[in-house]
Amino acid sequence: MAKRDYYDILGINKSASASEIKKAYRKMAVKYHPDKNPDDKTAEDKFKEAAEAYEILSDPDKKARFDQYGHQAFEGGGFGGGGGMNMDDIFSQFGDIFGGGGGGFGGFGGGQRQRVMKGSNLRIRVKLTLEEIANGVEKKVKVKRKMQAKGVTYKTCSTCNGQGQVTRVTNTILGRMQTASPCNACGGTGQSIDKRPPNSDTQGFVVEEETVSIKIPAGVVDGMQLKVTGKGNAAPGNGISGDLLVAITEETHPTSQREGDNLHYDLYVSIPDAILGSSIEIDTVTGKVRLKIEPGVQSGKILRLRGKGIPNVNGYSRGDLLVHINVWTPKTLSKEQKSFFEKMKSDEHFSPKPESSDKSFFEKVKDMFS
Repeated sequence: MAKRDYYDILGINKSASASEIKKAYRKMAVKYHPDKNPDDKTAEDKFKEAAEAYEILSDPDKKARFDQYGHQAFEGGGFGGGGGMNMDDIFSQFGDIFGGGGGGFGGFGGGQRQRVMKGSNLRIRVKLTLEEIANGVEKKVKVKRKMQAKGVTYKTCSTCNGQGQVTRVTNTILGRMQTASPCNACGGTGQSIDKRPPNSDTQGFVVEEETVSIKIPAGVVDGMQLKVTGKGNAAPGNGISGDLLVAITEETHPTSQREGDNLHYDLYVSIPDAILGSSIEIDTVTGKVRLKIEPGVQSGKILRLRGKGIPNVNGYSRGDLLVHINVWTPKTLSKEQKSFFEKMKSDEHFSPKPESSDKSFFEKVKDMFS
């Protein structure tokens, strides 16, 4: 099932300000909050959907990537464009939008929710060739991440009695005021380490190497960031793991140069092939292609091969391959070759006679961007 547009989910347009985005999300979250709609799976799904939309649109960088590339900008799964969100993740990140410290909702009878910790994110950089970008690829990378050690056990925090927060009562001129804040002893998890293996750190973690598979869609661009949910560092107790953030780097191609979804290719042809015409096979990022060089082709002519470029990351279209013809002039000639071209100097067939169809350089550039 296709994912809905994040702007449609929140009922706003692309020009909405940060405060308007937050206001729209709060309205949706209040309407579909699980404390207000107990045991309502539809409401829960809409609550998660709204939180996912807010997570993207409230971040200027993520919003810009979504505006340009759509949902495919966050391929790789997880909270932040790929689905798989859970309620603990939402409340741990956006609990403050309701004005509470621990994600509780107050007025709907749900009480205060125990804070769920999330592990830190990891970042890696993956280099891709133009061929891999054009066709999509699955990469397997080795990642060193913190994991809970085998045998580590946790117990209920004695400071907050497992609530994850402590309540303080203050006498003011307006009367007694009660405030709640995350427990400093357990960091709001409601748990503390009971036993841990000697090879683990103070949080009960060990560093392990894991091979992670990353599905990279066709059409990604240099600098784009993908996210693999749950493949970052682990969190203490019953917390959730962080994410693996994958930055894309595009390698330089030996023959083709990318411009958006289009590719440029310089093809050098000999003078005989330019005069007589020829059939030439070239290597492209999607395979071999045979080109027909018409007799009398001029240097600077551009052959446009439709759909032989890079697919758009949103999957809507595919760019073109623009083949630039360059007639190669030899720098050295034999005595016989030199004698032949000396005779051709006075031949009218070798005198330049540009026709109206032979566009100037600036006209060709204009056509390329039209």
